[in-house]
Amino acid sequence: MTFTLASDAALLRPAVIGDTPVTNRIFMAPLTRSRAQSDGTPSDLAVRYYAQRAAAGLIITEATAISAEANGAYMNTPGNYTDGHQAKWAEIAAAVHEGGGRMFMQLWHVGRMGHPEISGTETVAPSAIAADMLTHTPSGKKPLPVPRALETDEISGIVEQFRRAARRAVDAGMDGVEIHSANGYLLHEFLSDVVNQRTDAYGGSPENRARFTAEVVEAVADEIGAGRVGVRISPGGVAGDMNEVDTVSAYEALIERIAPLNIAYLHVLIDPSTRTFGALRALWSGTLVLNTGRDRETDFCQLETLAEWGAITAAAVGRPFLANPDLIDRLLLGADLNTPDVATFYAPGPAGYVDYPTLADSVAVESA
Repeated sequence: MTFTLASDAALLRPAVIGDTPVTNRIFMAPLTRSRAQSDGTPSDLAVRYYAQRAAAGLIITEATAISAEANGAYMNTPGNYTDGHQAKWAEIAAAVHEGGGRMFMQLWHVGRMGHPEISGTETVAPSAIAADMLTHTPSGKKPLPVPRALETDEISGIVEQFRRAARRAVDAGMDGVEIHSANGYLLHEFLSDVVNQRTDAYGGSPENRARFTAEVVEAVADEIGAGRVGVRISPGGVAGDMNEVDTVSAYEALIERIAPLNIAYLHVLIDPSTRTFGALRALWSGTLVLNTGRDRETDFCQLETLAEWGAITAAAVGRPFLANPDLIDRLLLGADLNTPDVATFYAPGPAGYVDYPTLADSVAVESA
């Protein structure tokens, strides 16, 4: 696949995202790669992996757990709740900054998408409803268990875990954090009118279902500054066996509550041709980052048009950055893009992680 962006393309214009100046508007989307150490510390390879992609306008890290209990959806995913975690993330942030890049850390709690064989703890959710899915555990593929419904008085503790993890991220040198309230994980589960069947202050009405995410965003903004905070949502997304019926109301309630904070951005994973996108875009006057999802090939022509129209501020792309560390250069030159190797997305080691060739590598090979 080839596509050429003019040097003055909307997607290549600099911008200020909250408190963070960026050189272009093509962001690297968060991508789980399962290369962390068993204790959740990012590997040495992660330093190289992220530094290679520093030309992205903004790198959003892979989903990073706020506590040991928050992990467990995949094996070998990172955390940011110990001094060791923070120290390695500091190395990564420094390497990206040295390359001229900017970086936000995505923070998550996996909720009912976790498995005890991975996390070592029970899974929790808004209600005791299992996701009808299998996951890879150390002993093979297994169905996700029925989670325990969180008690009302437990929720404030998780809000504080998000706050503490955000503080660690900024102290490690990150430019900000993204709150993961999408893709079927805990905060998205509370937003859902299907998975969330609570009758307390966190269930029922759209405002109640939006409360948990809003409280997290408010707490993190209070801790590190609203200009360093983004939030990701995926209204109507089916990832995580969500199958929401009402894909608008809770998100409208969330936007109405967090809009006065003036956070750095809202990251929406959605098909931009849907009525849901139109409804939410009309409500959100701030910076909007669009991700069209992993189930469709990235259409840079469409993204450029949306950016030129002002419908989006920036675009977050995943697989193109995964396979092309020098994606920006390739788009400027209209060069062929490397094809992602699906077999190595979650495999250990450097293959399919830090060994995708750049254009400079190809020239070097031809000159040898």
